[in-house]
Order: sequence, then C-alpha cells, then structure tokens
Amino acid sequence: MAGDDLIELKFRLFDGTDIEPNKYDPSTTVASLKELILARWPQDKEIAPKTINDLKLINAGKILENNRTLAESRVPVGELPGGVITMHVVVRPPQLDKNSEKRLANAPKQNRCSCTIL
Repeated sequence: MAGDDLIELKFRLFDGTDIEPNKYDPSTTVASLKELILARWPQDKEIAPKTINDLKLINAGKILENNRTLAESRVPVGELPGGVITMHVVVRPPQLDKNSEKRLANAPKQNRCSCTIL
C-alpha cells in the first residue's frame, strides 16, 4: 500500500508549541514543508517568518536543505510504527541593513539570552 510509506511529522516551534502532525510522502521536498509551515504559522506569535528562507528545519540534529526530499534527508521512513517524528523549526533573525548595524553598534549593550541546541 502506498499509504504505508508516508512519514508522519509534527513541527515544534521555538516556544515549544507544535504545528499539528500530518502525513507526507518521502518525495516531499524540505522547501515544500517550509511553505506548508509558513501557511500554518500561528498568527499570535510575536516572531513570524516572512519567507521559507527565514526558516530552518532540524531533524536529528541536522539542518535540512531546501532542495532535498525527506528521503534524501534520511528522515526515517516506517522505522517508527505509529510514531510521529518531531522536527524543530527555527526562525532566522531578520537581516540587518547597514543603518541598523550602526545604530546597534552605538546602542548600549544589553544582556542577551542565547539558546544552544546540543
């Protein structure tokens, strides 16, 4: 059956909330997944991506490349019977233009929190 090869994925956002699970074909590209995530992004989030290039998808500690399929990205197909694979979604900070960089450099330093994925 073709349905047996589908991969069930859910996407965990930076604040711990999830975009509900759905099933995807192993030939689905990472870019297509990012487009779906963009379309289903919760409206109440303070930080929101504008394009698929603002998103990084991480599975098993690896950043997935836009031009690769789920199968090429070595997402386990059928290895977790009835299991849902959780992928982490990271939003890239907006790129600063030259004027913003100068203002930021001249601004007083603030304590900044950083997150490390191990």
